[in-house]
Amino acid sequence: MTMKRLFFLLTVCTFLSSCADAQFLKKMLKKADEINLLTIEQEMDLGKKVKSEIESDAKKYPILPEKGNEKVYAYVRGITQKILNSGKVANKDVFAWEVKIINDDKTLNAFCTPGGYIYVYTGLIKFLDSEDQLAGVMGHEIAHAAQRHTGRSITQAYGLNILLTLLTGNSTKQSVQLTKQITASIVGLKFSRNHESEADEHSVIYLCPGNYNAAGAAGFFKKMQDKSGAPPEFLSTHPDPKNRIKDIEERAKAMGCTGTTTNSEEYSRMKKLLK
Repeated sequence: MTMKRLFFLLTVCTFLSSCADAQFLKKMLKKADEINLLTIEQEMDLGKKVKSEIESDAKKYPILPEKGNEKVYAYVRGITQKILNSGKVANKDVFAWEVKIINDDKTLNAFCTPGGYIYVYTGLIKFLDSEDQLAGVMGHEIAHAAQRHTGRSITQAYGLNILLTLLTGNSTKQSVQLTKQITASIVGLKFSRNHESEADEHSVIYLCPGNYNAAGAAGFFKKMQDKSGAPPEFLSTHPDPKNRIKDIEERAKAMGCTGTTTNSEEYSRMKKLLK
């Protein structure tokens, strides 16, 4: 079904008390991971608002100060640039791709908002053993933004409402509502299995052209398997880590990736800089 037909069906259903296509339309919107009703500009605007919400809540998101942590920031941002310079990242020259570190040693996470605002927790940095592992995780999160998974997830969750809003031209009000909802759950935003698999695949695609071990993200999941206790909340509904490790490593092999660099020693020195 094309977007034109979706808009046509919605327009007709809006003016009719009953519509044979209404239920079908709803099913299509719930089912279709690929439909994104937000424009690039709307995602970028939403990303800026989410960034503002996050960085105005220092208690929940204590941003590591730049002053005194210049080397750590330079290191993490250097990894980001290597990924962006792979030539494989969609919207590379459009999104912001700004990096901030959240000073929270208990949280093993990283996330990327719409529009490319990247947040990495100190807990994740300290938990990992090598640069390729962090690059793999960051590549995964960058892929969620680059492939516009958040916009697609929002469409799936609120598709009909967004369509109605777009038809009436009242997108500003909807944007404010979405900002509040997304900011409240951005850290634990649950992507579909398809989106998670796509992000895993793109992590390999991003790392493959360089010297990194392109299956770096698999190292994160291996460590999570070895970690005792329940997995972090953001992993609780994701695909089985065992399958993800296998898929990531097989993808790197199928692509003929030859990089083996892990930069473990340099990574260890960088971790010691974190107070």
